[in-house]
Amino acid sequence: MITVAVVDDQAMVRTGLISLLDRDPDISIVGEASNGKDGIALLRRTRPDVALMDIRMPVLDGIEATTMITADPELNGTQVVILTTFDEDEHVLGAIRAGAAGFLLKDVEPDELRRSVHLVATGSALLAPSVTGKVLAEIARARSPKARPELVADLTDREREVLAEVGRGRSNDEVGAVLFISPATARTYVSRLLSKLGVRDRAQLVVVAYESGLVTAGER
Repeated sequence: MITVAVVDDQAMVRTGLISLLDRDPDISIVGEASNGKDGIALLRRTRPDVALMDIRMPVLDGIEATTMITADPELNGTQVVILTTFDEDEHVLGAIRAGAAGFLLKDVEPDELRRSVHLVATGSALLAPSVTGKVLAEIARARSPKARPELVADLTDREREVLAEVGRGRSNDEVGAVLFISPATARTYVSRLLSKLGVRDRAQLVVVAYESGLVTAGER
């Protein structure tokens, strides 16, 4: 059973998300909160697998809350997914820096929402295709005006290939299909990349892929 907490200042959004997730027998909603401060308290009480977190909230916003959550050893089992709209792309950049596992548009299709929760719960990054290109292009511009190939200098050719596919937002299954390796092998490579590059999660691997020049904005 995957446990989920929903943190958003709009009651209608919370109700809608909970209603959609409740239809999945493998997902259990452990609680909801209307701001980041109450959200952190909720997570500490319930220790969910996944927290769906809005960005713009009173008292404590989603980015500050995510920073506190990812820094709290008691919550290292909770993956934060940022809920966003098209006009909040610049804030998603801050959320990834804060350690969010990924992001979703608030108008995501019901099946995609449920599938995404399952993916994040298993440790996969969640990079909504409709947002990824714009946000990661901004990452490339804001954090590294020029490509920095030295970031991946210690990687093997195959590791670079896997990192590039992760940078394009592909899941382990998709990476395996593109590179003609099994999903389990792709997963092993991703774990190795996390260790070698010293990053926390798959979302930050995407940042490295862009900063190093392995992937460029708009590339799929």
